[in-house]
Amino acid sequence: MATFVISDLHLSFGTNKPMDVFGEKWNDYEAKIEQDWKSKVKAEDFVIIAGDVSWATYLEEVLEDFKWIDKLPGTKIILKGNHDYWWETVTKMNRFLEANNITSIRFLYNNCIETDKYLVCGTRYWAPEEGMDNTKIFNREIQRAKISLDEAKAKNSEGINKPIVMCTHYPPDELILGVLKDYNISKWIYAHIHSNYIEHIVEIPNIESYLTSCDYLDFTLLEI
Repeated sequence: MATFVISDLHLSFGTNKPMDVFGEKWNDYEAKIEQDWKSKVKAEDFVIIAGDVSWATYLEEVLEDFKWIDKLPGTKIILKGNHDYWWETVTKMNRFLEANNITSIRFLYNNCIETDKYLVCGTRYWAPEEGMDNTKIFNREIQRAKISLDEAKAKNSEGINKPIVMCTHYPPDELILGVLKDYNISKWIYAHIHSNYIEHIVEIPNIESYLTSCDYLDFTLLEI
């Protein structure tokens, strides 16, 4: 089995918000991703999508995007991004998947998902910004990260002994790295930074880190 990563798909099969307004490289990008995905991923593999899955505003509007993802091979682990306005409670989203016969999507939200190789943890994150008081949001996201990581820690203490993969939509910074430094994180997946902002790529000491925005990856999946 293999684990792949990608993010910032910004799908709009159920809405009208094409990505080619951001440049020619986005022309027919869904087909590029699909072709590469099918060439690499097998049914037993996992694909982590680190947020910004769809431009949909409401859960009902994301159905066509989910169907597109569902027909691709592998189990998909989806994290919330800052543009995923359709995101609801896990219970409501799981019921939506079940009602629409979508079977290959799992949501990473206040939990830890075990794969054959890894314990996958995550939260959207949102660092405090200059001139804005985002303390409440920051504290909430840190709490969600700890809930996810504590579950992984408990699993490993029971003898599972798998590396921990931490996923955030926003890139990590010294604040979150400092708070989570004792969780023995092996790999860190992040998103949000598109190819025209690569000067903001983050390197984390002693942790393998991966920027996964699809345009940065040239609309291909990266195996970790």
